[in-house]
Amino acid sequence: MSEGIENYFSIDDILSSQERLPCTVEMTIYRLGYMDSSSESEDLLPGTKIEMPFWMARALCSRKRHIVSVEIPKQYKESYREILTADATVVDLHKLGPFYYNYGCQLLRFELPDSGDISKCLLKTFQTRLRKIMDSSQNALNEDTTRLTEKLDESERLLFKAGQQGLNDFFKWETRQIEKLTTSEMVRHHRKRKRAALDDA
Repeated sequence: MSEGIENYFSIDDILSSQERLPCTVEMTIYRLGYMDSSSESEDLLPGTKIEMPFWMARALCSRKRHIVSVEIPKQYKESYREILTADATVVDLHKLGPFYYNYGCQLLRFELPDSGDISKCLLKTFQTRLRKIMDSSQNALNEDTTRLTEKLDESERLLFKAGQQGLNDFFKWETRQIEKLTTSEMVRHHRKRKRAALDDA
């Protein structure tokens, strides 16, 4: 598993690891000068401020090596945390980052001075917005939901979709469009394996 990606098999983790992170070069990084368009040097020199993909910054800034130092992205700084604390429900989280929660959780791995406050803000923001998301999903059946989801980050959009799917399934059951409860595929396969094991015994 890559050190820079929390879960290699998670598309959200892979995409969020591409987010740019402001960094300061602490040691010369040879032959990567092209990453700094304002410099003509073929190397990245100490003191250079540059934005790197999260996965690269993670590889260059860890407990084992400190080739670059990282800064908190602006959307996680105190000024933005204060806005979210005041009223998280009105904030366009998708504009701050389509993987706002996922990326924020990955930032905690750098153990920055503000990590504790960022963690609390992420949790509080999610808790505050969750009820409104689920209420909206339950009151928008068979409607265009573009306006309702445009300010949600990707994980919130999945929750909204799950809420709508649950309501839709309940509506079908209530109106007898689904008259018979069926055994889930997982349970059915488990029973088959159990019978096979008994037959082989």
